[in-house]
Amino acid sequence: MLVHLLRRVARAGSVALRAVQRCLAVTTKPVAPPVLAGTLGDLTRSKPALIAENALLRQQLVVLRRCVKRPRCTPADRALLVLLASRVRAWRQALLLVQPDTLLRWHRQLFCHVWRRKSRPHSAGRMPKTPPDTIALIQELAGANRRWGAERIRGELLKLDIRVAKWTVQKYMRAPCPPRRAGQPWATFLRNHAGEIWACDFLPVTDALFRPVYAFFVVALGSRRVVHVGVTRHPTDAWVAQQLREATPFGQRPRYLIRDNDSKYGRAFTRVAEGSGIAVLRTAYRAPRQNATCERFLGSVRRECLDHILILGEAHLRRVLREYVAYFNGARPHQGLQQHIPAGTEDTVHRPQPGGKIRAIPVLYGIRLYRCVLASPSHSCGVRPYRKRLTGFRIRRTTPHLPPCGVAVDEWRADEPTSQNRALCQRKPRSAPTIVKQKVTTPTCPWM
Repeated sequence: MLVHLLRRVARAGSVALRAVQRCLAVTTKPVAPPVLAGTLGDLTRSKPALIAENALLRQQLVVLRRCVKRPRCTPADRALLVLLASRVRAWRQALLLVQPDTLLRWHRQLFCHVWRRKSRPHSAGRMPKTPPDTIALIQELAGANRRWGAERIRGELLKLDIRVAKWTVQKYMRAPCPPRRAGQPWATFLRNHAGEIWACDFLPVTDALFRPVYAFFVVALGSRRVVHVGVTRHPTDAWVAQQLREATPFGQRPRYLIRDNDSKYGRAFTRVAEGSGIAVLRTAYRAPRQNATCERFLGSVRRECLDHILILGEAHLRRVLREYVAYFNGARPHQGLQQHIPAGTEDTVHRPQPGGKIRAIPVLYGIRLYRCVLASPSHSCGVRPYRKRLTGFRIRRTTPHLPPCGVAVDEWRADEPTSQNRALCQRKPRSAPTIVKQKVTTPTCPWM
């Protein structure tokens, strides 16, 4: 009981002591004279005394600036500083707490605030508010057409018999419409001219004997199709120029060609591009996103193909890359094309058929291509089945054969009737033919 009483007494004593300290601080604090009274008092003082006091105050501000990095100014302080700076000729040298640009920004804000209050309409003669539908339409036009100004949007509204002032359009288009940029961004340029732009780049590869081999690719940005691929150990300027000639036969050329700042693109390459009417666009230094489509394709080549195959030499790399490019252009869905095939059309798209089954077709002994084919004789690789009824003939199905493109193909053929089949057909003419297997040579798939 006594302990609790002592704690309460100590707590009350500490509270009383803090109150006394606050009162002493308030009573002993020097009273600052008003600004107007101090200005009137300075008029009676001599000029040397004012200069000395000004120097003393400046030195104190210099010391204070070392301690406080960013002083806090109230709106009244900002307005007073702007007013005093307008009366001093050398106001830039007199500023110590803030920068001159900060003071100019405060002046612009104060100017806008004053005129905003002056231009605010009065309640008596105020016009009716703009309908919400018109406001939504203005914001929709401003958001969908970033290059349109207030006058252009006002003209579109006049075609709909909606009459509003230009200031009204400016008022409601500020929120959805971001500030305009000085020029056209790179992404917008690529999106507008993707059908007329190609991109090229080199892919360095190391073979089994640790020798460098270089692969040169040309990719169309609009369709993501690989236009040309070349392989060499010595990528000289003449070789790169010849690859550009091979990529643009019979007048098939783009309007722009994006390349990096590699030294392999020399004068011969520039002359061939100018002779073909191609404008070469060089990317900036350390800016791989300007050639992002070609860079991502090179990454796909490494991840899906070269990381799983040991390259033996230049000819081996050329054969592997040509097979991969044929697969990439004709069978690989692309995310940038909404999962469509770069070189695919409606004729090359294989639709699932009723009663069919899914068949895996290996490409490069690692990538598997899946298609839905009929359970009847297959014609997915260009081999047309026999539609005529063959009475008394033996139908032979070949074993899967692997052509150089790495795709398994099945072929169906008919042989001459045998004596056993003739006797069988005489007894039962409507019976189904027998199926046997025989190995034959199969051509390369035309769709690869």
